[in-house]
Amino acid sequence: MKTGSLRELAERCRSYRRFEEEERIGEENLKDLVDLARLTASAANAQALKFRLVFTEEECEKLFPCIAWAGALPDWDGPEKGERPSGYIVICCDLHLGKNKLWDDGITAQTMMLGAVEKGFGGCMIGSFKHEEAAQVLGIDQESYSLDLILALGKPKEEVVLVPVKEDGDVRYYRDENQVHYVPKRALEEILL
Repeated sequence: MKTGSLRELAERCRSYRRFEEEERIGEENLKDLVDLARLTASAANAQALKFRLVFTEEECEKLFPCIAWAGALPDWDGPEKGERPSGYIVICCDLHLGKNKLWDDGITAQTMMLGAVEKGFGGCMIGSFKHEEAAQVLGIDQESYSLDLILALGKPKEEVVLVPVKEDGDVRYYRDENQVHYVPKRALEEILL
């Protein structure tokens, strides 16, 4: 287990989209991340979120085509075979316990992502996916559960670099010819009111 301050974990917790696919994250690591997230705050303490773990090669292969990978990179269809996530956590809301608890999704997802980084993994939070297809592939009843977010997880295979936002204000991420992924971040002075 890697250690570090919360700031160091946050700095290393990037949206990775290419992975060492052969290095499997495994069911136990995914369960540990859900167990960590279980401890977080929940709106009205409803604890309405449920989690579907995806870790076998077969299920990962079936879920992959349901996902849109990078809106700012329109010519990129997502990671190639061998660079795909080795696991996923699908965050669902139990509609019998609560509805529209999207703030719970964010709290829970970020907690799991920080936990993944601490374990030496990384991932990407994905909200752009084919909900109905994903539900069918995973056998999730959409009358009982909404599929809110997918965390794609694995051992990162790419370098992600934080850079200042350029003078023109463009915040779109981009890649260079070596596939280094750059993420513009606003300065602290810009975001304080």
